[in-house]
Amino acid sequence: MSGTTGMGVALVTGGGRGIGAAVARRLAGAGYDVGINYRRDEAAANAVLEDIVAGGGRGFLVSADVADEASVASMFAAVDARGVLAALVNNAGIIMAQTTFDAVSLERMQRVFAVNVFGAMLCAREAVKRMSRRFGGAGGAIVNVSSAAARWGSPGEYIDYAASKGAIDTFTRGLAVEEAPHGVRVNAVRPGIIETEIHADGGEPGRVARLGPTLPMRRGGTADEVAAAVAWLISDEASYVTGAFIDAAGGR
Repeated sequence: MSGTTGMGVALVTGGGRGIGAAVARRLAGAGYDVGINYRRDEAAANAVLEDIVAGGGRGFLVSADVADEASVASMFAAVDARGVLAALVNNAGIIMAQTTFDAVSLERMQRVFAVNVFGAMLCAREAVKRMSRRFGGAGGAIVNVSSAAARWGSPGEYIDYAASKGAIDTFTRGLAVEEAPHGVRVNAVRPGIIETEIHADGGEPGRVARLGPTLPMRRGGTADEVAAAVAWLISDEASYVTGAFIDAAGGR
């Protein structure tokens, strides 16, 4: 799908803040009608929508918990009412408080995997049903927001989170190959240490300031830098790219 005006809807899960918000703004600027998904913070999502509209773009809000199958079904029904789905960005994700793995409960593991893995898989399944030529679709693109943590494992901090992103990497590759003959490209971006609110969720708001100088590029990244990679993978410039991973991690 092209990113030109009128070519369809781009759904961004977790689009109200951080990387998701940056992606939503960039895709709106490329001409997509952007579905901004959020679970709780409607005010943040609405602020993103206001930015998009002020810039001459189109967008809409859609509340859903991606870990809940019925909620995902309702979200995609709202997308269908808006127009033809052209792109999905699986960005919604969570981390819990930093800890060593011996202190990680089953309840915590289940919640992390429910959102980060099952949520992305549920959304991708629904997107495929709409975009794949097997189902009469016109093709499209899926970008999964993984993490460089899938490669280094996040010891002492978020091993469960890193494992969930490792699952996303495997899922990305499998779905990409399965849908390659049917017009749906599936890729992933693996951000590293990025300046977003997620670090506060893990209990260390200053994590980027602490770790940024240790990276080969000597700084943390920005949400806009990650969004640029996501937008490229969705665009026609990446028309021969599927099953690929872009590491936006400052060389780590």
